[in-house]
Amino acid sequence: MNRRHHIKALGLALGATLIGLSSFAQAQSQPWPSQPIKLLIGYAPGGPVDTTGRIFAKYFSEVLKTPVVVENRPGAGAMIAADATAKANPDGYLLNFVASPAVTIAPVVQKSKLFDPRKDLTYIGSVVQYTNVLVTGVNVPANSVKELVEYAQKNPTAVTYGSAGIGSSNHLSAELLSQSAKAPMLHVPYKGSNPALMDVVGGKITFMFDMPITIVPHIQAGKIKPLAVTSKERIPSMPNVPTMIEAGIADYEVVGWFGLMGPKGLPADVTNKLKAAIDTVTQNPEFRETIQKAGYAIVVEDGNTLTARVVRELAVWEKVVADAKIN
Repeated sequence: MNRRHHIKALGLALGATLIGLSSFAQAQSQPWPSQPIKLLIGYAPGGPVDTTGRIFAKYFSEVLKTPVVVENRPGAGAMIAADATAKANPDGYLLNFVASPAVTIAPVVQKSKLFDPRKDLTYIGSVVQYTNVLVTGVNVPANSVKELVEYAQKNPTAVTYGSAGIGSSNHLSAELLSQSAKAPMLHVPYKGSNPALMDVVGGKITFMFDMPITIVPHIQAGKIKPLAVTSKERIPSMPNVPTMIEAGIADYEVVGWFGLMGPKGLPADVTNKLKAAIDTVTQNPEFRETIQKAGYAIVVEDGNTLTARVVRELAVWEKVVADAKIN
């Protein structure tokens, strides 16, 4: 390359660099958001978290006036997506629509060192809350939680319960019942909640905990019996079903939530805009109707409250997992 061509090449490279720096500086100076937001979901398409997250993303995009692109990254109890979030650049352009087990149960069960759910994430706010329901087959000789516990105590090998797998929320919900009631109950893990529910319906296992959206059709068809809900208060869709506390299991409360989180170090102005967007979405009548029809309650907690909740729930599940010797 002769001197003239060399100088020309250097000039082109310098020009490209300056254009790149100018574009970066311009992006930095523009108010957030100035580009699409990627929203990670740690579960496969079609499940309750994915379905709810995509509904939320639609309204969220409209409020923020920027595209919100959903990307599924399932695996390791949703910890793969959570880990990617923890390690992302804290600029607000990669977020996570998270279900509580990903940060309160899975890290405990799997003894994960990928990220610290207490320190490595920014909890922006919750969006919805859900409760589980204890259901049994119609031929189970128990019509209340008390009768189920007494039956288990008198028949130590007779009571079995299903779950979506070891360490899932419905597994640990049943383990908490077994520990609280001091009643022997055998865990039967499945590859998902639906196969477990089918075996409750078919009488192959005694009971399980599952979400209202899944079990209501089977209750209405007379194929299973609801004994109690896991929230502190009864739920509107099942006003005649008592809470676990009302049913005699003291201090028993297990409620899950879906919310929004990002990496540690999100700027305060970005966090505040995101929380304000959550508030706007959850006040939208169409969004509220859609979510409530699916059996969820809209419960919006701010980042500080949600962070404290994560810490509290981690402590509960750490004890349950340790006492059950799950890992």
